[in-house]
Amino acid sequence: MVPMPTDQPPTTTLWRPTGPKELDLVRELDWRAWPPRLPEQPIFYPVLNEDYAIRIARDWNVKHDGAGFVTRFEVDSAFLRRYPVQQAGGKTILELWVPAEELDEFNVHIVGRIELVHEFR
Repeated sequence: MVPMPTDQPPTTTLWRPTGPKELDLVRELDWRAWPPRLPEQPIFYPVLNEDYAIRIARDWNVKHDGAGFVTRFEVDSAFLRRYPVQQAGGKTILELWVPAEELDEFNVHIVGRIELVHEFR
């Protein structure tokens, strides 16, 4: 049996640890896009594995914001090839660095909705 082609491009799963303010903005965008970066945030950095996202949300966001959240979302894999994987520490501390001025284009390539998968307080 021959598999049927799909209209959807292959996607890559990414995670984003976030605080309550950013999560509220994502909710306002109907869970379909990330809000613009603040002037002191020149890079948007989704991460490549859930464990790393959990560590940031639990250990950093809770301490600084009183709550931390982990989101999961899919992005068109072909589009993501423009962003080399950055190793920000150990072997599993992997991120993509998306310049703030490219975030609108990045958002266009999100497939489906951003999902809230973990919450820490």
